[in-house]
Amino acid sequence: MINTLIFDFGDVFINLDKPAIERSLFNLGVTSITEDMLQTAMQYEKGGISTDDFVTAFTAKYPSISAAQFKKAWNSIILEFPEYRLEFIEKLSTYKNYKLILLSNTNALHIEQVIENMSLYRYERFKSCFDKFYLSHEIHFRKPDASIYEYVLNENQLEADRCFFVDDTKENTQAAAQLGIHTWNNNPEKEDIINLFDNPLFTNS
Repeated sequence: MINTLIFDFGDVFINLDKPAIERSLFNLGVTSITEDMLQTAMQYEKGGISTDDFVTAFTAKYPSISAAQFKKAWNSIILEFPEYRLEFIEKLSTYKNYKLILLSNTNALHIEQVIENMSLYRYERFKSCFDKFYLSHEIHFRKPDASIYEYVLNENQLEADRCFFVDDTKENTQAAAQLGIHTWNNNPEKEDIINLFDNPLFTNS
């Protein structure tokens, strides 16, 4: 029986425009996203480097791009957070039927943009719905590494087969499933978190 729900953030609750970063950087004159740039971004997402060092790593590579331009391009992925999804998780939290956990690959700049787009008031409403609120840059783990799921399971003394994890990225749900966690790899273009309980795991129980 499921007793814990674990949610991703982007394209589960808040809408994303995933191609926007690359598109915006190309518009600024970046010719290609290199492997070392991707690795730097991953390190930033795990909190391994500061925001200043992250921005400098990119602007040093492309001196014609200012720090402000880069930050705007980097945050262009973050879109709106529909109120009906906020109301859904608030209602779910009041029922107290499940332990609620947020587990998000994110970074300090993106969270700043999330708060700007949502407003601090709505962000705090959202955050208060969860028993635990894990952001990759704060806990220094990143999906799909098994260590991030093990961290969540161990810290909360959870049994994997009693957890249900929702994420829009297939490699993330696959990694969780390998540990015995029930998963839903949602398609944000066709599915919505408010239909969570239409999942057969819940409808057949």
